[in-house]
Amino acid sequence: MNLIYNSEQYSVVEFGADRELEALRFGGYEIVDKGGKREIFIAGVMAQTFRRDVNRLIAGEPTMEEVDEFLGNYEPLMSQPVLLH
Repeated sequence: MNLIYNSEQYSVVEFGADRELEALRFGGYEIVDKGGKREIFIAGVMAQTFRRDVNRLIAGEPTMEEVDEFLGNYEPLMSQPVLLH
């Protein structure tokens, strides 16, 4: 588990590939919308697509606002509320 992005609006945690767990066979990402207090975990093909799109995005040396805008595209998929223990 590795925190790869953190802004006022979003955080992204990368989970490495784990061949023993089907959900993490190709790794995965947890994207948290801090303001909306919700998150999504993506794995499999969606994680591979996310990784590819992020690599393209960072190649252009984006601002934090541009990264947040990119992550905002995942908001419609975020249905899991963030719960604090």
